[in-house]
Amino acid sequence: MSADAEISRNPDGKQDPTRGSVTNLPLPRYVSLKGSEGNARRGPSLSHRIDWVFRHAGMPLRVVAEFGHWRRVEDQDGAGGWVHYSLLSGVRTALVQKDMLELLTRPEEHANVVARAEVGAIVRLHECTKDWCRISGGGEKGWVPKSAIWGVDPDELRD
Repeated sequence: MSADAEISRNPDGKQDPTRGSVTNLPLPRYVSLKGSEGNARRGPSLSHRIDWVFRHAGMPLRVVAEFGHWRRVEDQDGAGGWVHYSLLSGVRTALVQKDMLELLTRPEEHANVVARAEVGAIVRLHECTKDWCRISGGGEKGWVPKSAIWGVDPDELRD
């Protein structure tokens, strides 16, 4: 066991399964890939084999576990592995899941269309209501149905 594995923010030794054992941040939670490339390893160390390479800066990823300086992440397909925390950012992004997704002026079904986003586009995530999120990308900003993007939980609210 490494020295990092001994570090815990829970001095009483009781681990809350909804919180990371290292950061005490919520699990699961969303982060993004900081650079244009990040190796996902089979285990939480450099000696473990690389199973996957993420190649898109800003790619939203879901953190599902923590161990020392490592975070177990998954992409929208569930693929992933252990990534060093220095490769991740707290900046929230989302992945467009519907082709030619309309960005609207207001969080209303019949609001004016500001722009359209292609399926697979990585966008910046802003506020979210119960059913809508405000996103931006390519110099445009607008509201989309929460169900049309990946990178935010269905019950998550953001200001």
